[in-house]
Amino acid sequence: MELPIRHGRPALVLAPMEGVTDAPMRALLTELPGFTHCVTEFLRISQMALPAKCYPRHAGELNHDSRTAAGVPVIFQLLGGNAERLALSAKYACEAGAQSIDLNFGCPAPTVNNHDGGAAILRCPERVEEIVRAVREAVPAHLPVSAKLRLGWDDPNAIFENARRAERGGASWITIHGRTKTQGYRPPAYWEPIAEVARQISIPVIANGEIWDLDDFKRCRDITRGEHFMIGRGALANPHLAAQIAGELGIPTSAAVSPFPTEPEWRALLQRFVEISEPLSNNPNYCLRRVKQWMRYVDSKKPFEDFQELKRMERIEDFTAALPRLRFPELLPA
Repeated sequence: MELPIRHGRPALVLAPMEGVTDAPMRALLTELPGFTHCVTEFLRISQMALPAKCYPRHAGELNHDSRTAAGVPVIFQLLGGNAERLALSAKYACEAGAQSIDLNFGCPAPTVNNHDGGAAILRCPERVEEIVRAVREAVPAHLPVSAKLRLGWDDPNAIFENARRAERGGASWITIHGRTKTQGYRPPAYWEPIAEVARQISIPVIANGEIWDLDDFKRCRDITRGEHFMIGRGALANPHLAAQIAGELGIPTSAAVSPFPTEPEWRALLQRFVEISEPLSNNPNYCLRRVKQWMRYVDSKKPFEDFQELKRMERIEDFTAALPRLRFPELLPA
């Protein structure tokens, strides 16, 4: 079996971000060069395993060989604390078209953790192994199972035992976010433990956390000595970041792009996002909310005056009418 994430073949993965990197955003960002894989938002399994019909609703790519329209493979992520229900759900997801299953042991949200999900499992390493093994045994042998971890709940040294447990349970690779649950998303990310984990286990390790620009990536690569990386918020703040990183990793890309989108490129990206999003939702406010959400990430790194006008808009028609004159941040000459 040839694994999608394997030693000797660098990978750049679009991170799962609940309510952010959904199918339309995955479609848009994988139309741009750079990403080799992406991961769905988590599907939460709580009181019962979900039937097969639920999985394509969560990730429409399952109806298309688990790939985005651009052909980038999509990894299906599950979250929960009950090994038996997760295993059955993983089986159903694969029957519905999933080609790879990822298990979320990293979500720091209290609403998830308080219901025995996400990073809460990291407090009991034996449960990480139990869940991974149950899912591995339920999923067809040719389809990989992976796990996404944080450094721990509150102890960053917990990652070493949890990583070993994930490997022992049968994970084909793991992704490590370089912070504990209690650290949330507060900078910095701590990449040093990721390097040590990679030395201790035999399966590939994907480094994740606080990669906002090319300099961050280079520092992360220097520290982790890795070849696999995952980015999320950085790709939203700069949709051309993935292509830059892919170039550094030697990943072939379909086209060259500028280091940061120009104003015309921002307008084209946003227009394309509207085109992708509108047919997928019956809610007329959905698309505008998503545009505002996306631009909030951009504004957080490169503030731009017209974001204030955008925030006041109430209809998507107002946005599309204003788009030709809206000003967006550009990369200033060095």
